[in-house]
Amino acid sequence: MKKIVPALASSALAALFSLAPPAFAQGMDHGRMGSGAMMGMQQNHPLVEGEVRRVDKENGKITLRHGEIKNMDMPPMTMVFVVRDKAMLDGIAVGDKVQFTAVQDKGQMVVESIKPLKP
Repeated sequence: MKKIVPALASSALAALFSLAPPAFAQGMDHGRMGSGAMMGMQQNHPLVEGEVRRVDKENGKITLRHGEIKNMDMPPMTMVFVVRDKAMLDGIAVGDKVQFTAVQDKGQMVVESIKPLKP
């Protein structure tokens, strides 16, 4: 058992570093961010296209019918996401086609950036 724990830790670290984005891409903004402080935290995750099914600004949630989210190994489906900042939902309405980035954070599916696609 003692040999398994270090091996698992090494594997976990290797997987984590293999997912790290290149330094030049870390500052890229793929959508609206709530505050300047949040921009520095954003990762370079793949943009996903989706359609807004429901907006719950009061609770900071959005329901999206989305394509594959590769960074989370998630197939296309409709689901509820939490948004990083409620202000991200300003100007987003049911029926809008959007591009967004999402991650899993502390057991929640979180939208990190979102922007409506122009018709």
